[in-house]
Amino acid sequence: MPLHSKPIAFALLPLALAACSQKGEFNATAAGIGVNVVRSPCPAVGVPNYTGDITLFNPPASRAAAAIDVTAAITNVRTTCVDDKVSAELVSTSTFDVQARRADTRGARTVPLTYFSTVVRGGDVVVSKRLGQVVIHFADGEARGAATGSASAVVNRAAASLPENIRERLTRKRKATDQDASIDPLAEPEVRKAVATATFEVLIGFQLNPDQLQYNVTR
Repeated sequence: MPLHSKPIAFALLPLALAACSQKGEFNATAAGIGVNVVRSPCPAVGVPNYTGDITLFNPPASRAAAAIDVTAAITNVRTTCVDDKVSAELVSTSTFDVQARRADTRGARTVPLTYFSTVVRGGDVVVSKRLGQVVIHFADGEARGAATGSASAVVNRAAASLPENIRERLTRKRKATDQDASIDPLAEPEVRKAVATATFEVLIGFQLNPDQLQYNVTR
């Protein structure tokens, strides 16, 4: 499935982004212009649209509200990023909570849910994908259950860093009287491409089948 291209594609939810603890690769202000540039080589972490929750039905083929069996949602994504100087790698580790609710509270029950963690480069190139599983335990008589999941990603620091000539073009101090003072460096195709190539994301969501994804899109 292509990312960031169609309504049901993986577009990062603004509120789902998890900040990285790594210091910024650079932080510079262009004098006289008021442009502030802040960038970290650590991958941004988020939950793609329509994959942050899942609905199970009983019977499975039904989509009636009365047939909803279990609902669950990914929340509270927390991320740390460690710059390993020895291996020259950025190690991003995320944990998240899964909050679930069931309709029928009779008896104890265990519900396994599969999730994915995908590393994406430049917004549309899938570098890797891993599957994991959280298990929700419902006690007898309880409607709610919760579990914690985790995901990790390793990114080569050199690949996530901007070339020196691009860094210079982005951070070069310019005066208001300069000919290019009002031109955004990111408007230049070469700069925009270099920034995209050096940008990595870690996307976390439920591993949905086509019917489940379609349900999330259209409900």
